[in-house]
Formats: sequence, structure tokens, C-alpha cells
Amino acid sequence: TIFGHYRKWCELEVWKSCWIELLKTHKSKLDLSSGDLDGSHTTALRGGQEVGYQGRKKRKTTNAIYLTDRQGLPIAMSEPVSGNHNDLFDIEAQFQEIVGTLEEAEISVDGLFVNADAGFDSQKLRDKCEAKGIIANICLNKRNGNTDADYYFDEKLYKERYAIERTNAWMDSFRSLLNRFDTTITSWKGFNFLAFIVIGLKKFHKIEKSR
Repeated sequence: TIFGHYRKWCELEVWKSCWIELLKTHKSKLDLSSGDLDGSHTTALRGGQEVGYQGRKKRKTTNAIYLTDRQGLPIAMSEPVSGNHNDLFDIEAQFQEIVGTLEEAEISVDGLFVNADAGFDSQKLRDKCEAKGIIANICLNKRNGNTDADYYFDEKLYKERYAIERTNAWMDSFRSLLNRFDTTITSWKGFNFLAFIVIGLKKFHKIEKSR
């Protein structure tokens, strides 16, 4: 019965709505001096929706892209896709999903610096960032043959990407996120937003106490 209610709430995107309202209330506690973008493959132990074989992990996985603030706080995610797709799959729609979460929370992205590794080096993503007023700090992918291109790149800022590795550790501390057990994509997204809420509340409370 409890899980039945949970699935119903996930289908209605209740957890995402809760997270957006939390962001609205506590957006002053975010550090948006820059952000980090990264993809994460999660092993899908029971199969289900949006599951595909990922060669590097040699397992069936689900892939999603996450955006964090400078503190490493996860603030938005893309629509999960099957693991046989790379991070640039349908990147325009996926990036809009991420930015849309911030816009719903009334958080301006204009002037935001966003770090991303070479796996995100694409003209489509750069154009999407420019259209939103976002400064894309993306490491050049040598395989694209554009190493001579005159793109903005701040190496010192890029080194700050280590913060997202801390985020991955926080997310992996939740058993349901370390490995995907649920077969429906709406429930999987729900677990992610629940993790955002738990991590966010801890961080916001800590900041309030320090003040």
C-alpha cells in the first residue's frame, strides 16, 4: 500500500515539485558562482524502462545527467535514458529539462558558469548554453578535431569539478540509487528527487546553524 502511494506520487511528479519548492525557499543558500554538469550510469539489477547495455561497465545501466552547485549540492537532473546512450544523447532536450527545473524554482541561469568534461563537448550544447546566457566551461574533446577552436575555457575553474565527485559519493550512500532496483522510470526519478531533498535539507540546516 505504501509503495502504491509512492508510485502514484511519482507519476504526478510530487517529489520533483517538493524539491522545486525547497529550492525556491532556500535558493539564497545555493552557491551559484559556478556549477558542474556530469553524467552517471547506474546499474539496473532488475531491468525495466530505459535500461541498456553499457560497454564500459559491462552491465545494463540507466544514464542521467546531473547539475550541482559549487558546493556539490545536486539541484537538477535530466530525463533518464538507457545506458547504451552517451551523455550527449538528445542533449538539447535533456539540458532544457535541467534548466527548466531551475527556472521553475525562479533561479536565474543568466551568467552562470557551468563546468563539463570532454564528453559534453558538442556545438549543440554550447549553442543551448549561449541561448540561456550560460557560460559553458567545457573541456575540449580532442577526438572532435576542434582543438584549435576559440572556445572559452578556464582551466582553473575546471579543476573545481572535483566537487561533483563528492556529490556522487553522497548519492551512492542511498542504496536505491547505488543500484537501480525499481523497474519504472517515474519511481527511479522519484528516488533521485528524494535524495536531493534529504541532501538539500541537511545542507540548508547546516548553513542556517553556521549563521
